Amino acid sequence: MEHSTKTLRNSNSTAAETKVFLLIGIIFIGANLRAPLTSVGPLLSSIREQLHLSSTAGGMLTTVPLLAFAALSPFAAKVANKVGMGATLFLSLLLLTMGIFIRSTSGVGLLFIGTLFIGLAIAVCNVLLPSLIKQDFAHNVGLMTGVYAVSMNLCGAIGSGISHPISVATSLGWKGALGCWGILSFIALLLWLPQLKKPGYQRQAKTLKKTPSLSLWKSKLAWQISLYMGLQSVLFYTIIAWMPDILKEQGLTSDDAGWTLSFMQLAIIPFTFLIPIIAGKLNNQRGLVTISGVLLCIGIIGILYGPLSFIKLFIISSGIGIGSAFSLAMMFFTLRTSNAKEAAELSGMAQSLGYLLAALGPFLFGLLHDVTHGWTIPLFLLLFFSLLLFLCGMGAGKNRVIENS
Repeated sequence: MEHSTKTLRNSNSTAAETKVFLLIGIIFIGANLRAPLTSVGPLLSSIREQLHLSSTAGGMLTTVPLLAFAALSPFAAKVANKVGMGATLFLSLLLLTMGIFIRSTSGVGLLFIGTLFIGLAIAVCNVLLPSLIKQDFAHNVGLMTGVYAVSMNLCGAIGSGISHPISVATSLGWKGALGCWGILSFIALLLWLPQLKKPGYQRQAKTLKKTPSLSLWKSKLAWQISLYMGLQSVLFYTIIAWMPDILKEQGLTSDDAGWTLSFMQLAIIPFTFLIPIIAGKLNNQRGLVTISGVLLCIGIIGILYGPLSFIKLFIISSGIGIGSAFSLAMMFFTLRTSNAKEAAELSGMAQSLGYLLAALGPFLFGLLHDVTHGWTIPLFLLLFFSLLLFLCGMGAGKNRVIENS
């Protein structure tokens, strides 16, 4: 009896340690999902000036990762089912580290090749993390979604804030300011190594293969979730890419513009943590959809017509709206499905279609600015997208689960 009790204690201790290492790994993967992208916006003027890029070409630096998200997202779950969740995420982190290094070397070609690699790597992590959480933290989905969303937004905020100061205060320039994020991805790579030895992921993959796939393309709910995911991504990545230039044209310095964007993302953090927890306890999420939509519209209208002295408050308002919408989109992947495989399939569809739509945002925003020589029409486009986001969210927020037809 004593031997059995001791064995049980050791088993529980080992399981707890495994969960802790998994949690740390998830946090560090989340830390790499936005910072390599948000660090580009404050440096966009320097990149364009040195490499002689137009506004439209500059917008493509944000568009390329989104196109990569759209192209690879449908296949991420299939790859994970074949080679294992742990191995797939490890290879993605390796590709991410390589992409950051290549992007920071020299020349327009390598800049876009590295950016493409970064996009492909982040695409896989974006799809698989909600499924991983549903699989390993089934009773704490809201809390764990909040944890990795906080990690994502915190590092994204830091990326926006420190990129320009690093580039001008050191001899690194914009290349070094972008390249330093390779350190973070390399650390995540090392911390994820223990997951390669976890046989449970392989067994789970074989079990889930037997589960019938959902008829997502025929599901109205799946389309509503996909559009909700896409529209919030359009708004986030467009603001991240172009808001520094908008703020500088309104009179802020480059450093102030970068830190304002950083403050916006810092303000998001409490909401990205709390929204998933609250959403998981509600029968439906329509009230949260409404609140996020109202905050977003107030922020964009304030940027258009509000006084400069309140510009930071308006940007923070829009940021909180986008951050809340992002957390809701992540929760919809788990709340509207029955198991980890279904969550991965819905995540793959939503992020593929969503980011294909999102890819139009920064490019179209830059193109409209080139054509109109102003920011008014582009900002009205964002307001229109905000209204569509609200409408799709009201459908996605209903208490129901996607079923096979």
